[in-house]
Amino acid sequence: MNAAVRAVVRMGLYVGAKVYFIHEGYQGMVDGGENIKEASWESVSSMLQVGGTVIGSARCKEFRTHEGRLKAAHNLVQHGITNLCVIGGDGSLTGANLFREEWSGLLGELVEQGSIEADAIQKYSALHIVGMVGSIDNDFCGTDMTIGTDSALHRIIEVVDAIMTTAQSHQRTFVLEVMGRHCGYLALVSALACGADWVLIPEMPPEDGWEDKMCQKLSANRAGMKRLNIIIVAEGAIDRSNMPITTDYIKNLVVKCLGFDTRVTILGHVQRGGTPSAFDRILASRMGVEAVLALLETTANTPACVVSLCGNQSVRLPLMECVQMTQEVQKAMDEKRFEEAVKLRGRSFENNLKTYKLLAHRKPESELPTSNFNVAVLNVGAPAAGMNAAVRSAVRVGISEGHKMFAVSDGFEGLCKGQIKEIKWADVGGWTGQGGSLLGTKRTLPAKHVDKIAEQMRKHNINALLIVGGFEAFESLLQLYEARATYEEFCIPMCMLPATISNNVPGTDLSIGADTALNAIVETCDRIKQSASGTKRRVFIIETMGGYCGYLASVGGLAAGADAAYIYEEPFDIRDLQANVEHLTEKMKTSIQRGLVLRNENCNENYTTDFIYQLYSEEGKGVFDSRKNVLGHMQQGGAPSPFDRNFGTKISAKAMQWITKKLVETFRQDEGRVFANSEDSCCLLGMRRRALVFQPVVQLKDETDFVHRIPKEQWWLKLRPLMKILAKYKTSYDVSDAGQLEHVVRNRPRESDASVAM
Repeated sequence: MNAAVRAVVRMGLYVGAKVYFIHEGYQGMVDGGENIKEASWESVSSMLQVGGTVIGSARCKEFRTHEGRLKAAHNLVQHGITNLCVIGGDGSLTGANLFREEWSGLLGELVEQGSIEADAIQKYSALHIVGMVGSIDNDFCGTDMTIGTDSALHRIIEVVDAIMTTAQSHQRTFVLEVMGRHCGYLALVSALACGADWVLIPEMPPEDGWEDKMCQKLSANRAGMKRLNIIIVAEGAIDRSNMPITTDYIKNLVVKCLGFDTRVTILGHVQRGGTPSAFDRILASRMGVEAVLALLETTANTPACVVSLCGNQSVRLPLMECVQMTQEVQKAMDEKRFEEAVKLRGRSFENNLKTYKLLAHRKPESELPTSNFNVAVLNVGAPAAGMNAAVRSAVRVGISEGHKMFAVSDGFEGLCKGQIKEIKWADVGGWTGQGGSLLGTKRTLPAKHVDKIAEQMRKHNINALLIVGGFEAFESLLQLYEARATYEEFCIPMCMLPATISNNVPGTDLSIGADTALNAIVETCDRIKQSASGTKRRVFIIETMGGYCGYLASVGGLAAGADAAYIYEEPFDIRDLQANVEHLTEKMKTSIQRGLVLRNENCNENYTTDFIYQLYSEEGKGVFDSRKNVLGHMQQGGAPSPFDRNFGTKISAKAMQWITKKLVETFRQDEGRVFANSEDSCCLLGMRRRALVFQPVVQLKDETDFVHRIPKEQWWLKLRPLMKILAKYKTSYDVSDAGQLEHVVRNRPRESDASVAM
């Protein structure tokens, strides 16, 4: 929430508005007085990394009464406030809308009472409202992600990862209760992200007799050499008769039926606290700016709107449409129309549920289709967190589709040496939370060893190939496509999943691994900034990875509150450096105590990190001192973030379903083999704005700068002015990409399911 507050204040000041804080939520609006204060630029400094909300929040019974709202209207008019930005859940937003509808009536009453002058009715004729959804439950329809959800997932996954190590040692079963009284999003996504054995959520109560099924599953997993079981329960979990399912009930059940050593952990308010994740800071900053733009454009006739996220794009939706749909979900659940409740939750939720069912519950051999196809999976390029989640997902979906799955060690280098073996369902258990690449990965491209690779493909009769990797994987796929003319072994369906911390692969807005790297950068920047809290006025120059791609430096800069981020895509010269130093000097004299400058490792061959550090040290003499820090490989390591585990899992499942479809389409009955040589049988699966799209790699060639290994056009460059505005630069902001008011769509068409915003 603080990132959103900061963005609203600074964007408001940037467009020339007067901005006020209303402390303690609606209670502060009703009480007035000291609770309503004008905000300044400095009043939102150093709050990006703070959890909760610095302006306070409170539930307010008085605002629910007409008298309460009358007092609130009086307080707003006294300060001349007619634009309200509300950050909260559906209750807060519904209250805001009612207030807006009553506004002119309330002013009329105030004039009658003599509390305000008669001309105030004309002067403050309409109240404009824009909402942002802040809720860890992600229970608001119309947006893929609410502010706070990703951070809550971070807390849950940290706990689950820690519990897994102890459960592993003692061969225990753990029952975890996570928040979500009416919404199972946190439970479902954390179950997906840690590979839980069983999950219970309010939207989809288990079939009658679920107790036996669950116990069978737990004991089958133990028999399959698994030393632990994890069961995740949403606090609002119910059975088909709408009766609550408690953690104690499950614990007693497991102990009674199986005799397993079982423990219960209730996460409680841990989930609401802590430092916000990089994703949440960026989401909230984007939404805050979007909210101010929406307020500037509202007229008395436009409905109150909420700014939200769809795929990777900001959208504006009518507030009441979203609220009504959110209430419909609850109604459907109360009336036991559970399938409908899941659909109403939106495509993202439905997709999560489908993927979880696909990966968690293994069908008995007798029920599996027999396809007789062999599919190989390999990692190419540098390791990225989330690769293992993608491999696990591919292996399990492939087995469910009836294929024989093969794992290749050490990329194409391993493939040409014949390091290829069949991989089974149980072999990938516990892979989701592991960082790096368990299969092993190399940067070697296939062109050198193409004949040996073709020989191995023939030897193992590989009918399809799934490559998980970065820019090298993209180049490899192009080489294999070109080798089709000479080697029929490559005339098979081939698909690539982008996995690289640099996020420099064409054809996709996001790559597996980039979110984990961003979190590593942001966490380190927070610590570095904090290290200067004792000393006054210090500037840190921080070098990030990314090759020639400035994604990590730019988006990391936005999330960490940097003053500047130097990247290759936006050329800069000595005059720009001078302007930055002067800008920082000015700020240091008046307000801020710590400055942060990010530099992409390859942004300029002459203006090196050392050069920039020395320049700032010299020019800042007497005002600030400088320090430098090269983050290096810490950006590549670590356990994958919830987003990367999920993104990897979901796009991999989608890719395997595409491979199955292509195998069936390209199988030649008469020859008894697969033959695919069209462009659309060699694809990259990427996320583009709102949708997950399969794009032939040949068609992506023109979009790529091969010398610098980056796409020619990159969506995140539009976020750069945002960083500059929030760092107090005078700059122009392109509003062409701002969201337009749309209507809430009930489950969008199948094919374009992005639903990646987890």
